[in-house]
Amino acid sequence: MSDKTLYEYLQANTSQHPDKVWLRDRLGDEFTEWTWQQAYEQISAAAAWLEKSYGSAKTNIALLSRNRAHWFFADLAIIGSGNVTVPLFTTLNADNAKYILEFAEVSVLILGETTNWDVIRSVLPAGVEIITLPGVDCNLPCRKWDDIVAECAGLEPQYQADFEDLISIVFTSGTTGAPKGSLQTHRSSVIPVERLQDKTALPENTRAFSYLPLAHIAERHLVEFHSVMHASQVTFNESLETLIRDLAEVQPHFLFGAPRVWELLQQAVIASFGSMQKLEQALVNDHSGTSQKVREMLGVQHAEYLLSGAAPAAKSMLAWYARLGMQLVEGFGQTEAMALLSNSGEDNRIGSIGKAIDGVEIKIGAEDEMLIRADGLSPGYYKMPEKTAELWRDGWLHTGDKARVNEDGYVYLFGRVKDYFKTIHGKFVAPAPIENDFAACHVVEQLCLLGRGYSKTVMVCVVASQQDKSTLEQAILEQLTAVNTSVNKHERIGAIIITSEPWTIENGVLTPTLKVRRDEVETRFGEKAQVMARESAEQRTVLLEWA
Repeated sequence: MSDKTLYEYLQANTSQHPDKVWLRDRLGDEFTEWTWQQAYEQISAAAAWLEKSYGSAKTNIALLSRNRAHWFFADLAIIGSGNVTVPLFTTLNADNAKYILEFAEVSVLILGETTNWDVIRSVLPAGVEIITLPGVDCNLPCRKWDDIVAECAGLEPQYQADFEDLISIVFTSGTTGAPKGSLQTHRSSVIPVERLQDKTALPENTRAFSYLPLAHIAERHLVEFHSVMHASQVTFNESLETLIRDLAEVQPHFLFGAPRVWELLQQAVIASFGSMQKLEQALVNDHSGTSQKVREMLGVQHAEYLLSGAAPAAKSMLAWYARLGMQLVEGFGQTEAMALLSNSGEDNRIGSIGKAIDGVEIKIGAEDEMLIRADGLSPGYYKMPEKTAELWRDGWLHTGDKARVNEDGYVYLFGRVKDYFKTIHGKFVAPAPIENDFAACHVVEQLCLLGRGYSKTVMVCVVASQQDKSTLEQAILEQLTAVNTSVNKHERIGAIIITSEPWTIENGVLTPTLKVRRDEVETRFGEKAQVMARESAEQRTVLLEWA
């Protein structure tokens, strides 16, 4: 494994490919392209200015922007100057933004286009200096990116990085509790990307596509840092509304998404055919031609690797993609430990997160928790020694995920340790496997199993189908019957709550990385769910209600 820093990789690729296009921004039908040399001139000048203005003493600099070339420029300039990037999601609410800005002692904010600037501005601590990226006006005193680049044009930062130097504090999305700031070094950034490249063997001149928030460590590692280290070309998605259009234009060789993204792409495909039944008929009539049409629609006809991660994917969805000739595989990593396990296209086990990648050790600890030992993991949490001690014990990183390993070395997750709950009868229930099986119901878009202290478990389902209620209810009840015959008696679902309001980041049910906040679902539906669970137990029947 290399011990070159990210900035050294940037310099090497600029030297080797000065005139090669590295980054492509899109706005409508217009593209702005940046060669390696053009990008480096921006980055080095900004890094020199940051070093001159704030030194190289690990000043925490927040970065808030949609995905664009200048996100890379700002991040790499901060790193190159010896300071620390604190990425912020463009969907952060006021409470989390205030907490992160104050807890991380942010003194500088680099601001690009974002939908939540009014929220951030309302909680911005006094004294924080603002640098605006091109095209942005914050209506506050600020410095402009173009001005600082012009001021230090042709200069280089003098800072010489060490492989162990801190480069970023990445705050976890936090399905429960306050976000934790995971410490990231050159080592914890470079080594996982090398592991991924060894696993995927992505070719020279790889086309990458950036659409997930760059504040998400997976997007930053798999797209930004991989491109810096392996000279892949990156095109930035204009907006989620243009996702299908942009994918079809870019035709990436690699695509990563959370399960919710793959579900949305699946729904877009079905909608383009008119219904699931019409898609099925098209496959019966011409399986090869229909599959190729779908792959071209999604722009993945040349993809070498399609990866789902960040949350468990429904087996039924993975099988759906496989039927259409797309080998969508699951992998595993987390903010504290990236690129640990993955399936491969040649040997994919649906339902498994794959085998440990070379250099990664796994063992199963107390409460069936998966423990990890490998190079390139986060050293801990910012200003949280107690949480760091919980993360690292006896040389092993504790993932918080329950798992089992089969005789062939494939790892299967069955929920988070903290997500397990006891019913009123004192028996434990693992919600994730039950949710995964229930997700095979084609009318259900999102779901969450409740039951902590209940008489029966209760499934909350989000539907967005235009079908009539009776048809939806019938499909859901049929799936409930199938699931209940396959689980233990104390796990059987006693009631269903159906809602048509999607769970989103904006309404607080999803984290910025698209995980369901179970506590928020409990807050919204818990009172009704407990009553229905009790009545189901008393009446010994399944209940169903709309919320």
